[in-house]
Amino acid sequence: MEYDVLLKRAREKLPESVFEKERFEIPKVLGHFEGNKTVISNFQQVAAILRRDTEHLLKYLLKELATPGEIKRSGLLVLGAKIPASRINEKIRQYAHDFVLCPVCGKPDTELKKEGGFVVLRCSACGNKQNVKSKI
Repeated sequence: MEYDVLLKRAREKLPESVFEKERFEIPKVLGHFEGNKTVISNFQQVAAILRRDTEHLLKYLLKELATPGEIKRSGLLVLGAKIPASRINEKIRQYAHDFVLCPVCGKPDTELKKEGGFVVLRCSACGNKQNVKSKI
């Protein structure tokens, strides 16, 4: 009985943000078409919000979208095909679920580490450590 009282008191002292699942919003791309190419102007910001290396995210997107592409000096991502923003955003959402969000607590407070021959997703919020299937 004492335990339940202490647990309730501890939960009441926690900040509200601990109970909010939606404090992290998966970013959306901003872009336009130039001829038969797609230009994404905020690709580096998207990678920064996801807290992932731009090369890792780029490699994933190019493979999933089955198109060539490159990051220009100006920071723009140029894809070699006309691809609607909705399709690119869906792939970024999938990337976040595979490589950013913790599968246990759902928080984005994770980092990718190489341990041995495996890529591990380590959560600093709940301490979970899990191998990820490297799709890249």
